[in-house]
Amino acid sequence: MLRALVLALALFAPALAQPAITAGDLAEIRAVISRQIEAFRRDDAESAFALVSPAVQQTYGTPARFLDVMRTSYHPVYRPAAVAFLEPVMFGSDAVQPVQLTDRAGSVWLAYFAMQRQKDGSWRAAGCHLVQRALTIPT
Repeated sequence: MLRALVLALALFAPALAQPAITAGDLAEIRAVISRQIEAFRRDDAESAFALVSPAVQQTYGTPARFLDVMRTSYHPVYRPAAVAFLEPVMFGSDAVQPVQLTDRAGSVWLAYFAMQRQKDGSWRAAGCHLVQRALTIPT
């Protein structure tokens, strides 16, 4: 048991030593996501693609292919009716920004944007995990 605790502390200590996200970081992260959603609304593949990390760019290859994937597999992000930012979570020097999205049919989704600080200090989206929010029925 003590070994497990020591191992857990050793693994998580570097993440705990990282500085908290600043108000400026939070504003930039949210601005990047907002600009990307606006680019999707305009079908501006170039602008949307410019806001993702180099690794994501390499994965998709072209702005057009990236936009096609967003259009078909991430429709609530591609065309949301409503957007609300939730509290971010830090993982080392990276952040996950949860965003509540409502699609045009009224379904509520959570998009978890993995945000990565670049060498120049800017933030870019390094991935997005989309989950439909379950309805809760009062008991």
